[in-house]
Amino acid sequence: MPELRRGPTNDRWVIVAPERAKRPSDFAKRGSELDEQQPEGCPFCAGNEEMTPAETFRVANGKEWYVRVVPNKFAALQDYDDLGREAIEGFYDRMNGVGAHEVVVETPEHFCEIPDLPAEQIKRIIDAYIARLRELMTNPWFRYVILFRNHGKEAGASLLHPHSQIIATPVVPQEVRNSLNIARAYYESKERCLFCDVMLAEIRGGHRVVEENDGYVAWAPYASRFPFEFVIYPKAHSHDFTTLDDDQRLDLAWILKRSLQRLTLLLGDIPYNFVLKTTPNPVPRPGKPGYWKTLPYDYHWRIAVLPRLTRVAGFEWGTGFYINPMPPEDAARHLREVDLADA
Repeated sequence: MPELRRGPTNDRWVIVAPERAKRPSDFAKRGSELDEQQPEGCPFCAGNEEMTPAETFRVANGKEWYVRVVPNKFAALQDYDDLGREAIEGFYDRMNGVGAHEVVVETPEHFCEIPDLPAEQIKRIIDAYIARLRELMTNPWFRYVILFRNHGKEAGASLLHPHSQIIATPVVPQEVRNSLNIARAYYESKERCLFCDVMLAEIRGGHRVVEENDGYVAWAPYASRFPFEFVIYPKAHSHDFTTLDDDQRLDLAWILKRSLQRLTLLLGDIPYNFVLKTTPNPVPRPGKPGYWKTLPYDYHWRIAVLPRLTRVAGFEWGTGFYINPMPPEDAARHLREVDLADA
């Protein structure tokens, strides 16, 4: 029977309606629709470096590069001399499109996705992520830096070559602020991290856990919005993704690889979004000297992987509810049962 669920880390309701689909094969489909793109003429392939803007960062061994970071040629936000904050017609707010928009080219190989890469190469990608987030957060105008990956045309990708993106914004997004406020209220009430409490409950329960190692755990959230959605949490409390040491980065590479392998082996080359949820820039804010003071105690970074197997339509846009036809307990079980021996 359908039911309504709400998770503790956000104020969002989800309708879980298992009658709408019952088997993983009901969802399986190809998600890329970009397979006609070949290495010849691809701006991200090795040998075509002149086709991109000058890189801002690279992980390399001599002339051979493993990961490149370049400005997005079609940037959503860009440099300005000032924020230009003002009111329009008395009560509308506007400011200049201040920010940064970069592309992380994850490998020189045109057809190698994260599940196909060795853990050492995934760690190099994580190294690049951390280096660029650290650098962008030195700019006091950049209040939030988001890292995301669009895989497949239906998830927003326009190029087949494996890549992710980083955007720095001059405001903290509303969804992030909601999560911060919920976390802060919980900590003020119980003097514990809400995210740590949720994670421990999921590990003890086990029925929504997908993958686990010494440093991380992946599970399907209780109120998953999408079929086969999962999150990855560091087991040790940490609010800031950029503080990871080498061992923690390698552990993260391992669980990210295995979790995405499970998804791909179960469902095929489906479209998905990958989003890092980390701390806002703790730069002091005028008039709000204590605004981010509690972040090290009450916030917890994590990665969300969101398969795009159902469409967001009128009901979702009109209500804010999502309808998920795959109960997360069943999704986690199907993912756990995938045999990785031949992956």
